[in-house]
Amino acid sequence: MAPASLLDLVSTLPSNEAWGPPPTSETMLDGVPYAPYSKADKLGRMADWTEGKDGRDRGGRQNFGRNYRDQPAYGANQTTNPFAIQAAEEEATFSVVDNTRTSTRTRGFGRGGGTVFRGRGQRGGQTQRGGRGTFQRVGGGRNQQQDYRGGRGGRGGRRFGYRDDKPQRNRDPSVQVKPDWQVLEEIDFSRLSKLNLDTGEGEDIDTYGFLYYYDRSYDKQPGAITSQRKLNVLERAAYNVTTSSDPIIQELSDKDEATIFATDGVLSMLMCATKSVYSWDMVISRRGNKVFIDKRDGSNLDMVTVNENATDAPLDVSEGNKDSINSPTALMLEATHINNVFPLQVVTESQTSKVDMQHAHPFYNEEVETDPPASKAYKYRRFDLSLEKDEEPLHLIVRTELDAVVKNNINGEDQVLTIKALNEFDNKAQGSGGALDWRTKLASQRGAVLATEMKNNSCKLARWATQSILAKADTLKLGFVSRTNPKNNNDHVILGVLTHKPRDFASQMALNLNNGWGIVRTIVDMCLKMDEGKYVLVKDPNKPLLRLYQVPEHTFEEEAEESVVPEEADEE
Repeated sequence: MAPASLLDLVSTLPSNEAWGPPPTSETMLDGVPYAPYSKADKLGRMADWTEGKDGRDRGGRQNFGRNYRDQPAYGANQTTNPFAIQAAEEEATFSVVDNTRTSTRTRGFGRGGGTVFRGRGQRGGQTQRGGRGTFQRVGGGRNQQQDYRGGRGGRGGRRFGYRDDKPQRNRDPSVQVKPDWQVLEEIDFSRLSKLNLDTGEGEDIDTYGFLYYYDRSYDKQPGAITSQRKLNVLERAAYNVTTSSDPIIQELSDKDEATIFATDGVLSMLMCATKSVYSWDMVISRRGNKVFIDKRDGSNLDMVTVNENATDAPLDVSEGNKDSINSPTALMLEATHINNVFPLQVVTESQTSKVDMQHAHPFYNEEVETDPPASKAYKYRRFDLSLEKDEEPLHLIVRTELDAVVKNNINGEDQVLTIKALNEFDNKAQGSGGALDWRTKLASQRGAVLATEMKNNSCKLARWATQSILAKADTLKLGFVSRTNPKNNNDHVILGVLTHKPRDFASQMALNLNNGWGIVRTIVDMCLKMDEGKYVLVKDPNKPLLRLYQVPEHTFEEEAEESVVPEEADEE
């Protein structure tokens, strides 16, 4: 049979005015209500292959807008939508096809970054996240910007686990390094912390000056309101003569009593160098086979720092600190003044009950001074820094200081003291280092108060403990002095005094004196290997690093002469 033509085939089809299923009047299709299809309807997906089983996003272009593609169309009600898939109870835990969004968004501000970044000047505040990948800081008198590019999580932020999330502070050096200074050595603190040298307790050579007795009434109930006393300013003649200008040290040098000479203030800074943060400097002179460690005129070695080791140390005015009395320089001047005045007030001045040393005061001159001398004893002590390989012994003589004497309650013998003072400026101000309120906590939580001070002022307290041990003091008296008003740095009140054994106090701070002696021996060996001349040791202001410079012989002498000339002109 011949195939039918195309017209014959078409004629056999049922007649219908339009394409599609034949029209029907039924409203049910296999038991499901029939509804016409609309282009605005959103179809759910059967499987999501853009997420793994662990819920991590696999990325790709298809992720664009994926946070919103699963939502129904505007105006649609999924509960009444006949085409919405109703999962049965047993299918709720089906894990192969998971339609649940696992990537959660934590509350925060900013446009990127997956970790909290605490940096000043960041867009959106200190504890906000991400930002534009940059933050601005103020340090050293100029604005600086750093760019931290985040990972896949956003356009900014820091990598998780970084502890140095604070901007680096740019501090000025303690002394201006001149172009003609030659760098000889650079020693980082990691090398210094590994040094060790065991020395004995030392021996006394001579003592000068006198001491008054300590007033025990200051030891009663530290922190109590009844024990608070106002800090008074007493005019007394006090001295802090550098090593080379000390006539006693000059005599000992002429007698070849030692090779190295220093004062306890300079030596303690060198021994505790690895704990320091602020910049400092000292002058080392080699004359023949002798080494003299001096402080420079106007040096900050005599200054008492405040919260130097705090995590958030006090800011300078140039760094955005609006409270000028709480800047590092202002706090240093305040703390130094307190430590000069406090030891004078806590002693009982009596010409009949005082302890005279073997020799008279080496610096006080009655014909020149109008103020009486302060209670002070100078003890010159010698330490042996020799090693087994040394052909000749290497000794060091240091001038130490004592502040008072007290009777022992058990045997009635005299015990010598060193007296220092911690000061509180404002526990709510920037740079307080999380300090407790001394007026309310010193009586009940003195251990917590002292532990906080050890953390914020570890370098200062380590120096005080070292000075007490060098002087072989029996006791270290530690006073707590606070401002009468946090906004006034001129008036202070004494809240109490705590008593410590110097070596026990050093043990609480994990202070290793053998490491300090190793640092001294290392620096001295460097100078003894070099030619005679003058050297300057400088702590880098922004790095844990020491630099040893060779400087011209007359360095710093011109400045001293300029400061003396105006006085001579006035006398003429």
